[in-house]
Amino acid sequence: MTKKKRKILYSKESIIVIVIFLLLSAVLWIQKSGEQYTVNPEKNIYLKNAPSSNAVFDSLAQDNLVLYDENNDTSRRAKEQFTQILKDMRMGYRLVDISKETIPNFSDYKKVVVLLSDLEGMGDKALEMVDWVEQGGNVLFAVTLSKDSKLTEIEQKLGVSSSSFENAYVKKIYIDKDFMIGGGKSYAIDGAFHSAWSVTLSSDAKVHAWTDDEAKTPLVWEKKHGQGKFVVDNFGIYERAVRGLYAASYSLMTSATAYPVINGTTFYLDDFPSPVPAGDATYIKRDYNMSISDFYTNIWWPDLLKLAETYGIKYTGGVIENYEDDTSGNVHSQKDVDRFKYFGKSLLANGGEISYHGYNHQPLTPKGVDYGDEFPTYKTWKDKKAMASAISELLRFTKELFPKGEKSIYIPPSNVLSKEGREVLREKFPEIKSIASNYFPGKFTYSQEFEVADDGMIEQPRIVSGASWDAYSKLTVFSELNMHYVTTHFLHPDDVLDEDRGAKLGWSKLYKDFQNEIESLYKVVPNIRRLTGSEMAGAVQRYAILTINQNRTDTGLELELGNFHNQAYVMIRLNEGEPGKVKGGKLEHLTGNLYLLEATSAKVSIEVK
Repeated sequence: MTKKKRKILYSKESIIVIVIFLLLSAVLWIQKSGEQYTVNPEKNIYLKNAPSSNAVFDSLAQDNLVLYDENNDTSRRAKEQFTQILKDMRMGYRLVDISKETIPNFSDYKKVVVLLSDLEGMGDKALEMVDWVEQGGNVLFAVTLSKDSKLTEIEQKLGVSSSSFENAYVKKIYIDKDFMIGGGKSYAIDGAFHSAWSVTLSSDAKVHAWTDDEAKTPLVWEKKHGQGKFVVDNFGIYERAVRGLYAASYSLMTSATAYPVINGTTFYLDDFPSPVPAGDATYIKRDYNMSISDFYTNIWWPDLLKLAETYGIKYTGGVIENYEDDTSGNVHSQKDVDRFKYFGKSLLANGGEISYHGYNHQPLTPKGVDYGDEFPTYKTWKDKKAMASAISELLRFTKELFPKGEKSIYIPPSNVLSKEGREVLREKFPEIKSIASNYFPGKFTYSQEFEVADDGMIEQPRIVSGASWDAYSKLTVFSELNMHYVTTHFLHPDDVLDEDRGAKLGWSKLYKDFQNEIESLYKVVPNIRRLTGSEMAGAVQRYAILTINQNRTDTGLELELGNFHNQAYVMIRLNEGEPGKVKGGKLEHLTGNLYLLEATSAKVSIEVK
């Protein structure tokens, strides 16, 4: 072959390679940009005519007795948490205020939860309760006990060999690795104080959590007494961020405990897609020397897609049509839609989902509400008709841009939603099936529980936010894995423009922090489901109505699941024995004697060896 012919062949081969490379690059670009996206529609996400959480709970047998004192602030705060904890665990109870009511016979109940620090108020019933435990009863002392004459009489029965009138400082709680998901490490307490009774325990008490300091003060322990058992919580914190600790403690009382859970993680991107957010671009200029718009296109979104690909995350974006502050109800359509199309289609192409956030970023709050210093730039709406007009335009705009895929979640701007605003959503927009707001109470905050409301709306609170999680957030994430087996998170694109949300750290640091948090989460629960917002709503709906009838037999554990629909998840702690064969589902070992049951039938039998 002549040199000339070889050169021609080489040139053709080079051209072919280049063409193939360009085609592959184009395909990858299309995939990421979403110019051509496909959506696999989920069938039967939502159940029809599902009962409310309250209706389901009211149907349960009241086989738990909860004692509290309305005149005591600590007892009242503990009651607020425990009534919800037991409701979520689907454990029926009778609530007795000992300041007004007579304590009933313990023999009428399977378990007793004592929310009293001072046992003097129980009188002789305290000793009667100890005798009942000896005969096979089970008691959880869920409030830090105060040493008094009545407690002194019974403390040895609780496993206490010596005690003090003083309390110990609880700065960090160390969790035994076999006790809870995410154990084997300590969790810092925000606003720590002397909240634990200073005690030394006998050798036959089993300790599950203690202070992470030289004293190692016991914070959760159990002690068998005769045929029954005492469980003691001694950390003295009564808020949503530690509900999982109380649920885990409750599950220690009997030979086996089963309660429904959600099984899922969901990551929301509020204000996405939206117009270019306004804000201080100082740190973007400092680190990247580019505009806010270019930063989101070339840095922020590609970084989030990397996380999605690495960890299997399916983001749910919340559309904001504009950032204007007109609350009159006179709406107009957003004309500049290129950014919406680019980011929205890319989101969908990468397994994500679109949800509704706002026509603008003004919360659905009626005239007459004064935000004060909380939200000084926010306006209120003229009336409910104006709110409906804005939401109607948001739905039209979103459906026109993104006709494919499930769109059924509403995210309140700044997690603020009034009673009137919620009425507008429920009455005028039946396609909105679920509201995703905030787990924690706050001024003007639409605070939620994981439940089906009385009007059928599915409530799915977000428990954590931002890229860098503080100690309180980490404690909450740990707790909720054990309470509901769930993590729900939201992130704002404009976090990088706000110093209060970490902008000064720079996106590179925020991104690394976020990656570390996600990696830590999935290291602890590698098989937890990755869900979109609507998938989470469907999961919450199924969880919120599930009931469990638990029976221990000679060979194992029998579970009958009420309101079962195609799939359910149940947390099971086996305090005695190990699981064998399972019929009607499958078990995943989580830690220690804790298991996750995926039920595929309304009747499940678990062999216990």
